[in-house]
Amino acid sequence: MPNHAPGFATRPDYRVDLLSENRRVKVVFGGETIADSSAALRVEETGHGPVHYLPEKDVRLDLMRPTGHHTRCPYKGEASYWTIEVPAGGGSLRRSENAVWAYPTPYDEVSGLAGYYAFYTTRVDSITLT
Repeated sequence: MPNHAPGFATRPDYRVDLLSENRRVKVVFGGETIADSSAALRVEETGHGPVHYLPEKDVRLDLMRPTGHHTRCPYKGEASYWTIEVPAGGGSLRRSENAVWAYPTPYDEVSGLAGYYAFYTTRVDSITLT
């Protein structure tokens, strides 16, 4: 069953390009490596800076908790969100709310996003490319 993006119907000139990232992408929060990948995608979208999406196999899902937060993009589909939780000592946790998002069932035009996760640069300690 087709799952076409409604945004492209009204703005066919809008771009959402999924490009292979040649550099290694590493995400750190609370002293823990949350994701580390040499197989990331760089998404270049009209009117936005590039965003790196990392494959599920390279993401520490054990440090993430799904949230009830969802957003909808007319070009990519419905996004689901996760909060990062890492040990902070003394039995406490350091948390970053809704720091991670993904498109579990992206629109057909960007189907390559399925199984990839992105991180807000302002909600993690660092995202480095080497």
